[in-house]
Amino acid sequence: MTTLISVAVFVAMLACLAIIPLGLPGLWLMVVIVLGLVLAGSLSWTFGLTIAAIAAVAEIAEYVVLGRFGRHFGGSTRAFWGAVVGGMLGLFVGVPVPLIGPVITAFLGTFLGAGLVTFLETRSVSRSTRVGWGVLLARTVAVALKIGVAFGVVTTVAVALLFGR
Repeated sequence: MTTLISVAVFVAMLACLAIIPLGLPGLWLMVVIVLGLVLAGSLSWTFGLTIAAIAAVAEIAEYVVLGRFGRHFGGSTRAFWGAVVGGMLGLFVGVPVPLIGPVITAFLGTFLGAGLVTFLETRSVSRSTRVGWGVLLARTVAVALKIGVAFGVVTTVAVALLFGR
């Protein structure tokens, strides 16, 4: 593989890493890139499938973290989905402010989505605030987890491309 292609792959994977806090599938885009490298013969199938399995485990871990934190802070399944929808809506609200706007509003949307659904269920401001903070904390932990895994994938792919399969 030429140096130019390796650099392009590295830059593309860093871009994928940057979109993870937005709630976008950056880790899965990395898997697509790795599987493209496998099909091109630059990486082995074992390597590609291992990266895909690691991404799947990270995705499962994200939902486990969100579910456990949500339950710990008194949230329901509906509050979880309120957080997901709120985060997505927040992502689009923040688009006019480049780079940091969507991240802030996606996290704010997560808090508001879980809190609003909990308020509609319980009519308790204190409980809805507690659930909102819990789910916001969960989202923060889940994003940090996925960024850590994605950073490991970028590093592993870079090493694999530099030193062989």
